[in-house]
Amino acid sequence: MKIWFDGKLVDQEEAKVSVFDHGALYGDGVFEGIRFYSGKVFRLQEHIVRLFDSMRYLMIDCPWSFEEVCAATEETVAASGLTDGYIRLVVTRGVGDLGLNPRNCPKPSMFIIVQNIALYPKEMYEKGLSMITSSFRRPNPDILCQQVKSLNYLNGISAKIEAVQQGAGEALMLNQRGNVAECTGDNIFIVRNGVVMTPPLTEGALGGITRHAVMDICAELGIPCEEHVMNRFDVLSADECFLTGTAAEVIAATSLDGRTIGTGQAGPITRRILERFHTLVRE
Repeated sequence: MKIWFDGKLVDQEEAKVSVFDHGALYGDGVFEGIRFYSGKVFRLQEHIVRLFDSMRYLMIDCPWSFEEVCAATEETVAASGLTDGYIRLVVTRGVGDLGLNPRNCPKPSMFIIVQNIALYPKEMYEKGLSMITSSFRRPNPDILCQQVKSLNYLNGISAKIEAVQQGAGEALMLNQRGNVAECTGDNIFIVRNGVVMTPPLTEGALGGITRHAVMDICAELGIPCEEHVMNRFDVLSADECFLTGTAAEVIAATSLDGRTIGTGQAGPITRRILERFHTLVRE
């Protein structure tokens, strides 16, 4: 396997990050998860825009330009020999000392990994996945801004542990007001009376690229799609529910905390969106 590491493609064994890298020491860095289909990267520029926005927020001065990062991503995909797969693009603060001060890290580091990925088992895509409501809340943006796709995923990992321990596929995460934010790594949508709804980003959700793609699909198919503040009642009383994410793509969620959502199966609007999504990514 070839990995793009700080400016060149190297063998997997040569792609090594220093133990003094602040990405490893403190989770100080950003990343993007990106999909490619039939050798073509899906919405590459949107992903790299988000990457650069996250770096700007954290004051990470990337040594590579926007165009160079796009080219490096496509170069790594080509070197993988895969036609379909998943890209993990990581930018760390770089090597520093054991203190927190980011100014002691003179140069960021970047690496790009290309692999196959299956976030959920195949049967979950066919039957829908179960969710639990996590006891861990999404923090307010003045504590940790969810629009920054940082290496600090402990909040989501803690919720994912709860889901795994309870035998569920995913965990629903609420914000500090008890409203629905998102899941551990996916955005959430519900369908009620033919209208697709998703929480606004101000409720603590990441601006997902697949989320944007689904909203575009709804507009194309003539399906009303709106941002709405929602709570657990809205999810439990929905006709349909589905999750979106780069790794997850689009997957129905059919229960929450042991209670069935809708018919307990992927609903007709979810199936329409999923079918169009599968066509879109190949175009």
